[in-house]
Amino acid sequence: MTFDVIVVGLGAMGSATVEVLASRGARVLGIERWRTPHTLGSTHGRTRIIREAYFEHPLYVPLVRRAYERWDALAARARRQLFVRTGGLMIGPPDGTLVPGALRSAREHGVAHRLLDRAAMAREYPAFALEDDWVALLEERAGLLLPEACVQACLALASADGAELHADERVLEWGVASGVVTVTTSRGRYQARRLVLAAGPWMPELLGRLVPLEIERQTFHWFGPRDEEAVLGPARCPIALWEHRPGGLFATFTDLGDGVKCGVHHEGEITTPDAVRRSTTPEEDASVRALLARLLPGAAGELRETRVCLYTDTPDRDFVIDLHPEHPEVVVLSPCSGHGFKFASAIGELAADLALEGGARFDLAPFRIARFGSD
Repeated sequence: MTFDVIVVGLGAMGSATVEVLASRGARVLGIERWRTPHTLGSTHGRTRIIREAYFEHPLYVPLVRRAYERWDALAARARRQLFVRTGGLMIGPPDGTLVPGALRSAREHGVAHRLLDRAAMAREYPAFALEDDWVALLEERAGLLLPEACVQACLALASADGAELHADERVLEWGVASGVVTVTTSRGRYQARRLVLAAGPWMPELLGRLVPLEIERQTFHWFGPRDEEAVLGPARCPIALWEHRPGGLFATFTDLGDGVKCGVHHEGEITTPDAVRRSTTPEEDASVRALLARLLPGAAGELRETRVCLYTDTPDRDFVIDLHPEHPEVVVLSPCSGHGFKFASAIGELAADLALEGGARFDLAPFRIARFGSD
């Protein structure tokens, strides 16, 4: 059987892509190297932040707004909760990177927000320990996506719409000849008119040196709160990003019943999916605890759990959403770099547009492969 589209990788981006393709009536094959969802890549950890006052760049705001719409539609269609609204705080020095960047996006796109100084934070969110000169930008619509539930919902909907989904099947190679894509796996050989590559940290195996990707090890920790009254639940403790030192970011997540999740954003060692250290060290645990105790002291109780996940980084940490420069039958998705999950519902739609129509409804110029030049 020849498919309309084969999607390689069924994590955040791949699962969203097969859902959209199948809903449009395309004959779709989705191939996943592991079982879904799994904990070996980037799409796990029970919660992922979604926020709109996007400090990274204002160009992301229209995309995340579309992602909100799509997550809501997917939740309604799947009849399960995929998002928890908590509110979100961007905290740090007023002349740093985080707060000014978030403020720029909020003002440029009319994102509802409030600026709170240290005294206002002490009144409204006393669990948060700001330094004297720090401020916070509050956006009410921010919150948490539930990544495993999101992937399960997308795959269930895709399957119900006729997609063929293969788990525990490794892609060995792919090629294009006379406009036909051939994918060879550990189980067989498949053909299609189009191919979408969305394999997260395994993308270097599929792309070679086409895109200069690095795989970064990241850790996340869950702590039982020392002061549950102060930090339990979104009313007391919204999600937060902290610029705890110049350019250094730390994330704290609302306790949804399994502890306060937290982690340093970037700063991890470069690795591969095969060589990555899958457990944390006592030194790493102690370092994260100390940072949490400094910023959200009521949360720094007993250590309950740690996880290692992988970021797939481009040099500029922006996404790759593009057609392969040598094979326009192939869509390349690497929208990771540690901030991609929230966009998955919208990026799945863009990938489907590229695969079926060759174009997309958003301007994808900032995400082209060509920006990296050539060797």
